[in-house]
Amino acid sequence: MASETPRVDRDLVFATVPGFRPLTLDLHRPDGPGPFPVVVFVHGGGWMVGSRRTFCFFPADETFGRLVAEGWAVASVDYRLSGEAVFPAPLDDVRAALQWVIAEASTYDLDPDAVAVWGESAGGQLAALLALDPGTAVRAAVDWYGPSDLADVPPAPTPAGPPSREARLLGVEPTDDPDATRAASPLHHAHAGAPPFLLAHGLDDRAIPHRHSERLAAALRDAGVEVELQLVPGAGHIWSGLDDSATVMDPAVAFLHRVLGRPRR
Repeated sequence: MASETPRVDRDLVFATVPGFRPLTLDLHRPDGPGPFPVVVFVHGGGWMVGSRRTFCFFPADETFGRLVAEGWAVASVDYRLSGEAVFPAPLDDVRAALQWVIAEASTYDLDPDAVAVWGESAGGQLAALLALDPGTAVRAAVDWYGPSDLADVPPAPTPAGPPSREARLLGVEPTDDPDATRAASPLHHAHAGAPPFLLAHGLDDRAIPHRHSERLAAALRDAGVEVELQLVPGAGHIWSGLDDSATVMDPAVAFLHRVLGRPRR
């Protein structure tokens, strides 16, 4: 691994949407010469909460720091939450973040031809949709326990009253608008020519059952897309019950290196 100390540029504005707060990202980079390949990271939180400052519940040095030590830059991005705007607003926001990374590549010594997207939970759904955009600039996708079919998400274990998380995202209950539900479900967007995917899911996940990753993996393979699927025994949602972050970080890092090549040191 590289030994450079990470540099972090915080609160960089990547989009301004009229009527909403400015959308910002944190850019983590190695302290050395680039250009650096880039991971666009999309946080989870049921589309209602969450922060670009957290990467799952693992320590920062095992996530952002790990990727920077491997020679990658990480753009950890905001998006409008469901209390601010309904779908496709959050997807539009991560699209804008990707466009910013490409447009500002020379300014921040990034490689616009080596961009991956990585999301967890709700962020996994958005990351998968971004990677499945026709003509996307994304060259690899890591989706950790993201919902692939919004029509098949169990109710939240703690009663919060209507509407559901999915209804807050869509602006309508999924059963009341099948077209909107399909539009927000990566399962229904698998297509030939999509970039390689790594899907990882805990076998004890009760919030988003592992069938979501299994079904998406099958749909991608049927379309001829390269897929790796990691099912983790004993792990729940947000990798609860997992003692060592390396169990899931190591395969994801190896996947990025294999698909996009190791960064130049």
